[in-house]
Amino acid sequence: MKTIDKIYINGEFVTPKGTEYFDLISPVTNEKLGKVLLGNTEDTQNAIEAAKNAFKTFSKTTPSERIQYLEKIKSSVEKRKDDFINIMTEEYGGTFQFASVSYDYMLKSFDSAINLLNSYSFIKTMGESEVQMTPIGVVGIIIPWNSSNGFICSKLSTAIAAGCTTVIKPSEMSAQQTQLMIECLHDAQLPKGIVNIVNGLGEIVGAEISRNPDISKISFTGSTNVGKIIAKEAINTMKRVTLELGGKSPNIILDDADFSKAIPLAIAAAFMNSGQACIAGTRLLIPENKLDEVKSLIKETIPNFIVGDPKNPNTAVGPMVSEKQFNRVQDYIQTGINEGAEILIGGLGKPEGLESGNFVKPTVFINVNNQMRIAKEEIFGPVLSVITYKTEEEAIEIANDTTYGLQAYVSSSDSKRAHNVASQINAGRVQINGIGHDPMAPFGGFKQSGIGREFGTIGLEAYLEPRALIQPK
Repeated sequence: MKTIDKIYINGEFVTPKGTEYFDLISPVTNEKLGKVLLGNTEDTQNAIEAAKNAFKTFSKTTPSERIQYLEKIKSSVEKRKDDFINIMTEEYGGTFQFASVSYDYMLKSFDSAINLLNSYSFIKTMGESEVQMTPIGVVGIIIPWNSSNGFICSKLSTAIAAGCTTVIKPSEMSAQQTQLMIECLHDAQLPKGIVNIVNGLGEIVGAEISRNPDISKISFTGSTNVGKIIAKEAINTMKRVTLELGGKSPNIILDDADFSKAIPLAIAAAFMNSGQACIAGTRLLIPENKLDEVKSLIKETIPNFIVGDPKNPNTAVGPMVSEKQFNRVQDYIQTGINEGAEILIGGLGKPEGLESGNFVKPTVFINVNNQMRIAKEEIFGPVLSVITYKTEEEAIEIANDTTYGLQAYVSSSDSKRAHNVASQINAGRVQINGIGHDPMAPFGGFKQSGIGREFGTIGLEAYLEPRALIQPK
């Protein structure tokens, strides 16, 4: 039984002023793994003060100095590879497959930030003026539980590249993962106050970050509902916000696609991170005349997506993060049944032999229309809705008929045709004939999937304020 009773402020492990503990529960067994002592408002204010003081000097560092800090953090993270993968599978229930990919992305975050610093010009000429791209200030980073350390690394590396200092509020459910990250950051021997991390609840720690006037920007990843709360609070002090929110990603398979390849890819897109991914392709749009073929292929494919112990390298779908999340997914499956959709495979209840954990049967609905709740709302579990279309134009219309717009997928044997369809989808990223990640390309959403972008030059500039020096000739 592990007790985590330290947060990280001004380069030191500090006992929180808060007195409330949060139990850490295994999603695999529902047994208690440990507990974490939560920070309170005063802890958050202390962290913000430390970041504010550190910003005075850190904002004046050179790109080469920041590169050295990024390299130090990366080196610390590289030493703990097995620890990062193991703790993610134990605490979160992320599969070994996902945890391994997530770890690789963590390292790539530092590489891409270093690449940016090697190429980005912080001083530009616009018209006849000099424009200085200056660090925005103290950044509040608020992240969810579905890829905790991945989000810390991607957001923190960008903030450091920009010359900003940070206060990070991870999910309280990720405390063991956070502890490991803090140890790596401490090992990197960064200047004090650049990174401060406070475990705590959203309504306490997150709320203070959102309202505190010394926070200049918030970078948040999480649900659309929470993003709206943060944005409303942030506007009172005119904080800049980057909000990466929910999704209900469409996956259009065009009639000329190789369905024997496209369907397994579609299942992988839907069930990535056990379905607990904002970019999961949970609406599968297929030609009406291909339904029987698709049903057959799905039935053949699903058994290859093994549900079970996340530590097993062959497992593709692990448990939901919590009993609450399990019940949420069950409620949506029941809703789909009530709405008249047909279960092709999966359904209510837990897979045989996995009754003690928060395991969901990977579920595929057919006879779904785009107005059903299972097609409109983010479920955050391994539940896929199959929707048929008659024409390419109708497929595009259905894909765009959503309040979200984070990611989309298109499959076709004709790359020009796929490109043409992808160019008509209202989403921040569209994957063509595959699933990939480009750490130098912007990531973020249209519509209620968010505000702003992360990664690459566009992501870096979200942490910078332009100052124009105009000198009459």
